[in-house]
Amino acid sequence: MPDIRETEVSEWVRQVAKSYGKVVGDINYIFVDDETMLDINRRFIGHDYYTDHIGFDYTEGNALSGDIYISLDTVRTNAELFGVTQDEELRRIIIHGLLHLCGLRDKTDEERTEMQQAEDEALSLQQE
Repeated sequence: MPDIRETEVSEWVRQVAKSYGKVVGDINYIFVDDETMLDINRRFIGHDYYTDHIGFDYTEGNALSGDIYISLDTVRTNAELFGVTQDEELRRIIIHGLLHLCGLRDKTDEERTEMQQAEDEALSLQQE
């Protein structure tokens, strides 16, 4: 399991949600391995490939709720690929999942650019 300071991360997530006019309801971050993530992708999304995260959005109104599955294997691989620490990559994926719950998408180049800017802004809010 990752070494996460739950209270600090929870406050950070609430702060980012608030910046989008949202409040945090019930958000679960579930850490899994690549094989579990592949199984979830196959069973629920219809994709036959690995991903770093999958989110299930249960948001009602402005109260963000959902289950966000994060593959720690892929986080580790991506951290090496992008030349960042595992902790940095994990924080990026945590906030990426939240931003999806806030309504941001990343299917097009324009959406990916907007998502990356939003991630960078959110990451700058978190205190070490």
